Amino acid sequence: MPHTVAVKCPSCGYCALFEFAEVVKIKLKKDIPHFQESDLFDYQIFKDSYGHRWHGAAFYAGLHGGDVSAIRDLPDGYTSEDWAHSKYLYRDHGWEMGSIRCSKCFFLRKHKLSWPQEAFFSLHYKQQQLWAFDRESGVALRDYIASSSRDVKDFKWRNFLLHVPSDFKPKKAREYVVKQLDRLLKGKAP
Repeated sequence: MPHTVAVKCPSCGYCALFEFAEVVKIKLKKDIPHFQESDLFDYQIFKDSYGHRWHGAAFYAGLHGGDVSAIRDLPDGYTSEDWAHSKYLYRDHGWEMGSIRCSKCFFLRKHKLSWPQEAFFSLHYKQQQLWAFDRESGVALRDYIASSSRDVKDFKWRNFLLHVPSDFKPKKAREYVVKQLDRLLKGKAP
């Protein structure tokens, strides 16, 4: 899943950006007070899949201009880049917290994501939900649905498109689904 996704703004309903927080394991117990007292981090005790507890510091880049440059004066053994997003579309902590920024109403706050219910590029057809992560994947989804060939190898988002439910693929669904995706891509609700 990408580090940022398009969601409906909780304030105005416009397309807003949700950015996942990055969590770093706190290495030494003596470092815990630094992260507990910092205005930049949320300190929390996490539990791994085996039930082991660990101390972590979460940073919300979306609340600080979208990068880690606000992070300074860290204890020895940490760098601001520890909280930078991975270059891969993989998040290893599974934490659903992040921040929402809306460019229309300037809404900005921490938020727990409920995906795909909050997806901006989302529509329902035959009681199933179809969604895209962001505008780019939404364009690929629309182009894929509009195509009669269904060859995913031509698309950057091919792994995502492999999971499109079959109810959205038949010719009889195509016109409705493409029309709704076009409306969403223009910033309008379906």
